[in-house]
Amino acid sequence: MARALLVGCGCRGRDLGWRLLEAGWQVRGTSRRAEGLEAIAAAGIEPVEADPDRPGTLLDAVGDVTVVAWLLARATGEAVSLDAIHGPRLERLLEKLVDSPVRGFVYESAASSPGRLGGGARAVREAGERWRIPVRVLEEDPDDHERWAGVALDAVLALTAPLP
Repeated sequence: MARALLVGCGCRGRDLGWRLLEAGWQVRGTSRRAEGLEAIAAAGIEPVEADPDRPGTLLDAVGDVTVVAWLLARATGEAVSLDAIHGPRLERLLEKLVDSPVRGFVYESAASSPGRLGGGARAVREAGERWRIPVRVLEEDPDDHERWAGVALDAVLALTAPLP
């Protein structure tokens, strides 16, 4: 059975998690806050306290994960921290995933201020080429929630589909 780790498991992440559960996946979702962990658990998803600004906290959660979804396009906080999670922190995590069971990475790149996300999408694509990790970059507008959720689900499932 495949397992996904949803980094940034807010409302959209919990919806994607529910859809993956319906498809027979095991799903783990992250939050930095207790109330986020409670909402994740209430959705039937395994909650994990982790901080994308500290990649080591995420590495503890990938030991049995097939696909990681980085759902942080609408993350809030200080600009320097947001730049880091879509830049050097993301790059460091991608490098570490090479030595893990993770076989696919989904990066959410559509946001209201896409400037910082362009570097993240580029880093994900380059990591995919360099380390031959299958990747998908979600460019779907998260404001169209139903469409976004369908595209996100298709992206995760495509990463584990048998090759033709």
